[in-house]
Amino acid sequence: MRVALAEDQALLRAGLERLFDGAGYDVVAAVADGDALCAAVAASPPELVVVDIRMPPTFTDEGLQAARWIRAHHPEVAVLMLSQHVVTTGALDLVTQRGFGYLLKDRVLDVDEFLAAASRVAAGGSALDPEVVARLVNARDPHASRLHALTARERDVLSCMAEGLTNAGIAARLVLTVRTVESHTRSVFMKLGLHGDDDGHRRVLAVLSFLGDPAP
Repeated sequence: MRVALAEDQALLRAGLERLFDGAGYDVVAAVADGDALCAAVAASPPELVVVDIRMPPTFTDEGLQAARWIRAHHPEVAVLMLSQHVVTTGALDLVTQRGFGYLLKDRVLDVDEFLAAASRVAAGGSALDPEVVARLVNARDPHASRLHALTARERDVLSCMAEGLTNAGIAARLVLTVRTVESHTRSVFMKLGLHGDDDGHRRVLAVLSFLGDPAP
């Protein structure tokens, strides 16, 4: 798989390049800013882009803007944003799309899980950190978020769903039976006003569609 990286911190950029190289990926570009990333994608589109959000010159949302340009001009390229920051403005339309992920650097604790998330995004799936999900929901409807109706366990299940896990994967993560996860899943969709099905990815898309809808 061809991967392009955009990270302004040289050591982290080199570390990511070595990580993907070691896992058998073909790193076709490793750059330090959004403009260079867009140029690399335009020249030879990869399957996956991994991009920081705050990069030169202003260190605000250059990576987010690059991600939006890539999805607009090269929708076949999957995007995984990897950042220390949760930026909600301009991100909702991206998270409702296939092949998009948003992970927080300081919450990536397992290399294999990170690579699995990258592969899932590249294959058209989703990978969202639970903190990102919570912030996006609150940005959508800060005064009446339907998440308030969920129990703590249902929030855990929703977070796992947003990461792209199937019922079996959620059960393994939370040490529950699959039947219990199915029950929690039905409750989550009922409280959020969503209709679920047995396909893990389509359930994630339903959650992300909820995030992207205008607040009632």
